[in-house]
Amino acid sequence: MTPETFKPNHFLWSFQDGVVTITLNRPEKKNPLNFDSYAELRDTFRALKDSRDVKVVVLTGAGGNFSSGGDVYEIIGPLTKMNDSELLEFTTMTGDVVLAMLMSPQPIIAAVDGICVGAGAILAMASDLRLATPEVKTAFLFNKVGLAGCDMGACAILPRIIGQGRTADLLFTGRVMTAKEGAAWGFYNRLVDATKLMDEVAELAASISKGPTLANAVTKQQLFREWNMKLEDAIKSEAVAQANLMKTKDFKRAYDAFVAKKKPEFKGD
Repeated sequence: MTPETFKPNHFLWSFQDGVVTITLNRPEKKNPLNFDSYAELRDTFRALKDSRDVKVVVLTGAGGNFSSGGDVYEIIGPLTKMNDSELLEFTTMTGDVVLAMLMSPQPIIAAVDGICVGAGAILAMASDLRLATPEVKTAFLFNKVGLAGCDMGACAILPRIIGQGRTADLLFTGRVMTAKEGAAWGFYNRLVDATKLMDEVAELAASISKGPTLANAVTKQQLFREWNMKLEDAIKSEAVAQANLMKTKDFKRAYDAFVAKKKPEFKGD
């Protein structure tokens, strides 16, 4: 992938100073997803795994909403007519979007406003950091359409963010999690006035992009890997990771800058 020239078909893309902004762009319908946009998001995050120029990804939606989830007419309707293998192919693909997000080395910041429901809430959940407005309405709506809450990793990831009991509340009822609840429970890192949301997200993205790229990638990697490790294995894994990073030029740059009483300039090597 060449981030300067990449042109997706199903969302907006901008790249500047190491930061990519992906904007879901169907504002007239509150930015729903369809079969093609799911696939393109999956493929894009997979490609980002090999992009050294991209340091941070911002994920947002156009028109004052994040995403209304899967398009009722373009996805849910056709799903009712599919056979077993076609249904499994679809659910595997949507899960692969989350896996691609988790496995991309770049920290992903979700800038969330308005409606954030269904698969849209999953995309926010799969991001590493989430900033939202006080007006945001977040819901995992799967049981509202006769499906289980175990969609795209929700039963594995959401409890780790907000706890088992709160997750059960949201998944069994499909109710809206208010912005106040989302912030208090840790789903949202902080709430920001809508007029300042993108500015604060840009400031956070710029700050992370100037940090040690390799180290940030390892932090994200370990956060994901250590879910399934015993504590002693996690500590050993972190020891190996840190020892490897101590061989990087960025580590030496940080030391030299400290000695010189300067701010380090990391270069990702």
